[in-house]
Amino acid sequence: MKKCFLILGGLLLLLPALSVSAGPMKTEENSGVITQKNCEADFVVCGGGLSGVCAAVSAARHGAKVILVQDRPVLGGNASSEMRMGIVGVHKDDMVETGILEELQLKNFYYNPLQRYTLWDDVIYSTVVSEPNITLLLNTSVEDVEMSGEGAIAAVVAWNVNAYTRYRLAGKLFADCTGDGILRLSGAKFRRGREFPEEFGESYMQNGGDDRTMGNSILLQLRKTDEDHPFKAPDWAYHFTDADFEYPTPQSMVKGVRFNYKRLYPKDNNFWWIEFGGNFDTVADAGDIQYELKRIAYGVWEYMKNHPDGRCKGYDLDWMGSLPGKRESTRFIGPHILTQQDVLSGGHFEDVVAYGGWTLDDHDPDAFHKKGRISVEYSTPDYFGIPFDCLYSVNVPNLMFAGRDVSCTHMGLSAIRVMSTCALMGQAVGTAAALALKEDMTPARLRQERIAQLQAMLEDDDCMLPYRWRQVSDLTRSAKNVPAELLNGIDRKWEGEDNGVWMAPDEELRYDWEKPVVLSGARLVFDSQLKVRSKRMRKLEATTERVSMPSVMVRGFRVEVLEGKQWKTVYEDAENFLRLRKISFPPVKAKALRIMVTSTWGADKAHIFAFDAL
Repeated sequence: MKKCFLILGGLLLLLPALSVSAGPMKTEENSGVITQKNCEADFVVCGGGLSGVCAAVSAARHGAKVILVQDRPVLGGNASSEMRMGIVGVHKDDMVETGILEELQLKNFYYNPLQRYTLWDDVIYSTVVSEPNITLLLNTSVEDVEMSGEGAIAAVVAWNVNAYTRYRLAGKLFADCTGDGILRLSGAKFRRGREFPEEFGESYMQNGGDDRTMGNSILLQLRKTDEDHPFKAPDWAYHFTDADFEYPTPQSMVKGVRFNYKRLYPKDNNFWWIEFGGNFDTVADAGDIQYELKRIAYGVWEYMKNHPDGRCKGYDLDWMGSLPGKRESTRFIGPHILTQQDVLSGGHFEDVVAYGGWTLDDHDPDAFHKKGRISVEYSTPDYFGIPFDCLYSVNVPNLMFAGRDVSCTHMGLSAIRVMSTCALMGQAVGTAAALALKEDMTPARLRQERIAQLQAMLEDDDCMLPYRWRQVSDLTRSAKNVPAELLNGIDRKWEGEDNGVWMAPDEELRYDWEKPVVLSGARLVFDSQLKVRSKRMRKLEATTERVSMPSVMVRGFRVEVLEGKQWKTVYEDAENFLRLRKISFPPVKAKALRIMVTSTWGADKAHIFAFDAL
């Protein structure tokens, strides 16, 4: 299919070119209403939140043909303009999640410096549609599965409500990244609710053995304004008074445990605590939960805005969500079920493919309607590993999953459900799918025979894995005068160590070999200044302050090889805005390789963590 280009808000979108054809007028006599389409791919990913996007993109980049099915008109899930939840994960700068997630956030800084949510949607969209191996189906909901005789999924059946089109999507491997686990239709084992504390020895579980979950939230965004006007909520909304919020709020932090309450003030508030639905079915009762959340949200803002103490003077309601963001519904069962103790012990798994760093953050099912604290956070290690055995089904051989429906207990989920962690799990699943397809293996067999290869691929793609470091290339290790910092495989600052080299424009970083070697590319990691929450979207979208690219990151660079006595430029980029760059060029026999920095994004010197010869 031919492609065409569209420039939208500074974004370069790659779109299929549509051919125009004319035919006779359509009537009930010569045309139907429902279109049936049969599609086939290597890997079918259901769900287009960050976990599904990262799964699809990583699989496609490693050679798999992918269909990505999303039931909304935009990608991004809870991070999208429809819900606007901030992307969070680990709490320490050294450990910030990278990979495809960092790529998306850097693209957002570059293309969307005013941090507008609708343009953030299109940053994600552009990343997906620019991959030639991905077929994207938006507004398309999975409604059934077809099984093979061997108990595997043969195809999913999906419905596009906008196009009146029913799809049959056949594949070899499938991933459920929906959060709700629609591919349970396959008969895959699953759980919903809270385990008894004694089942896994989870001491933080106070109650259990029921189908209660954490609830859903609707978010608000405020706008700062010079004017001040009262706010009138709809008649069907709640109308709160001080009496509704009169309850004790004791210490918020006690011996590593944080207690969270409703925050009825505007500063730095994203209103996550407007939460409801944990006592209901967050899937089947979604419509009723949405209505209740709307009643609460309008009532909360009316109470805050009109309060006589003037707490919201200078703020107006700029946006209110309509689509609730979910924390919990269904969890598939894999060979391992991640528990509270796995998190607290640091997750030292031999098959580690991702990691988390959020607290064990358990929300009360009563949520907003509870008098007093509505969530409790228990401290966890700075980071903890997540094993591959949590990411594929124990009984459906070609089913994988990533996001908040992976194999874990309710308490384990409380620490891994945040979006940075979900994105890492998605990239792990997508990379695993591509490798499994290449080797003609099931995920279970991949776990037994190729887990080290999968881990190396993830590290090469800039996904840090706990308790181990990336191996630099053989060519790099065999070169002379390679700085020690670039031989340790640590592509970030770590425990006070810099692990990089500083280069001013026009300085060189050069590798030499005793005899000519064949070179065909390089792997580079530039310092994108990893800071916790530094690249999050704003809670106040209406500001006109522009964000800046990381100042020490390389903007312009040139890679050269020494052929005989002449330096030859084999790659050049004057407008780099990514942390990880994998460049390739026609194989050449050379005695030396160097990178020349030509510009930064503002700093006097650039900082580089990796320069591997390939």
